[in-house]
Amino acid sequence: MAQPFIEFKDVSKSFGKLQVLDKVNLKIYSGEITSIIGKSGVGKSVLLKHIIGLIKPDSGQILINGKPLSEFSKAEWKAFKRSLSYMFQSNALFDSMTVFENIALPLVERTKLSPLEIKKKVDHRIKQFELEEVRDRYPSQISGGMQKRVALARALVTEPTMILFDEPTTGLDPLRKNAVLNMIAHYQHEIGFTGVMVSHDIPDVFFISNRVAIIENKKIPFQGTPLELEQSDNEIVWQFIHGQDVLQDQLTGLNSKPEVEKLINELRSKVATDGSRFSVALFTIDDLDEIKKGVGYIASQRIFQCLAMTLKSYLSNKEYAARFGSKEILAVFPDSDASRAEDIIQRLSLECSKQELMDPAKYKKVCIDFSLKVGVVEVNQPLTLADIIELARKNQKIIAKMECKGVSNKK
Repeated sequence: MAQPFIEFKDVSKSFGKLQVLDKVNLKIYSGEITSIIGKSGVGKSVLLKHIIGLIKPDSGQILINGKPLSEFSKAEWKAFKRSLSYMFQSNALFDSMTVFENIALPLVERTKLSPLEIKKKVDHRIKQFELEEVRDRYPSQISGGMQKRVALARALVTEPTMILFDEPTTGLDPLRKNAVLNMIAHYQHEIGFTGVMVSHDIPDVFFISNRVAIIENKKIPFQGTPLELEQSDNEIVWQFIHGQDVLQDQLTGLNSKPEVEKLINELRSKVATDGSRFSVALFTIDDLDEIKKGVGYIASQRIFQCLAMTLKSYLSNKEYAARFGSKEILAVFPDSDASRAEDIIQRLSLECSKQELMDPAKYKKVCIDFSLKVGVVEVNQPLTLADIIELARKNQKIIAKMECKGVSNKK
């Protein structure tokens, strides 16, 4: 693998008699989002403060592109700090400044741009984050969700190489939380910055992360991709991740992905031993990424939420469903043939078609066609989970769709 952009090598840190980090090793790669997860008070924010130089390690090294920070000249350190931006847990907006002035502040303090150039850059971010209506308001006059958008716009206005996110979704309701996470993912993809995010939003944060690091007992027992995390045999990792199994997805009310995987594995064993069967249905919302980009993050989350909550309302206590991606839900029907899944799908199709989210007249600014597809598989042989999902995708058919038709703002 390529050389890490930032690397912690055996970094230890204590505050008095309290040791927070003990020979921590961590690699952060350029152009990726790395999420650092862990319980409260274990040192997640301390890691971020080491990166920006607010805290220095007691021992060990922090390398930037292979060079120890301790060997940086003043000019190199200054250039590195200019390339960073920080989105604070509490937003850190100034109450005495308007939204425009808050976003402009980094440009005013850290650049020599003219007022006209600053206005142009700030106006671009205000439009990008749909903040035009509140540009002249003060933070106390806007919602918590909008304050998060202002904080993210301010973090991006200097076009940084790296952005550090310290619990960016703290205090938000589930809908706004997912909207913020999707915003971060979208702009990271669009701009290509390196993101380091401290978060406790499991499993939501996994869907936007390229790499995940767990901090526990003063060390980092795991770092890798979300897929590697799920497949890890490390006992600490297993306890940490599977300790979240009882938590349902707050946005949708769905079961957790590990719960559904566990159920499928149990059903596969039954199929192999006693010849029983079960069925699954894979639901996909087409063009959800385009909806996020063109219509808005909240609209995309509401569409997903509508599908998930409607589906969940039709399932029995023995039937599970979980999010298996940013736009997919996998439902499992134990001891049932395909007819049970088809019955649920028929009811779901009728209900979804009645929802206002399927009415093009509700999209006043931008309208984008999208459809709901479902594929059913009746499992009567011990197929792998990957094979089951692949077959379900091949079987997918459209069961509901929203067509903009002659709407003038169609995209």
